[in-house]
Amino acid sequence: MDNILSKIVFNQDGLIPVIAQQYDTGMVLTLAWMNREALTKTIAENRMWYWSRSRKQLWQKGETSGQVQQLKQLILDCDLDAVLALVDQEGVACHTGRKSCFFNSIEGGPIEGVKIKINQRQIVPPEKLYGEQ
Repeated sequence: MDNILSKIVFNQDGLIPVIAQQYDTGMVLTLAWMNREALTKTIAENRMWYWSRSRKQLWQKGETSGQVQQLKQLILDCDLDAVLALVDQEGVACHTGRKSCFFNSIEGGPIEGVKIKINQRQIVPPEKLYGEQ
């Protein structure tokens, strides 16, 4: 394992970006970050672990919300500095209660103006996922 991890290029903060994609539909679920420990735990447990930049701590996807990501496959890009994680998402991936974190579409043009439009409905209220905040 150390031999493989030594080839992976982490940034100056010791992190690597990870795109989580639903393995059977191709839907892009989220973009997150991993450090070496998160990547090691993900491989060992076949469940997604990430590094929270805001909380500065390791977290397992779904540990509070129950919306876990089962790992199907990890794929590195050509430079070994980004990860594509094919996962099976249980429930919603986004903390807003939507299936994917990518739900804001930029629409319009120079004549009618550009706006952001929400393109997914909320499936679960965040309060139900995380309790009162």
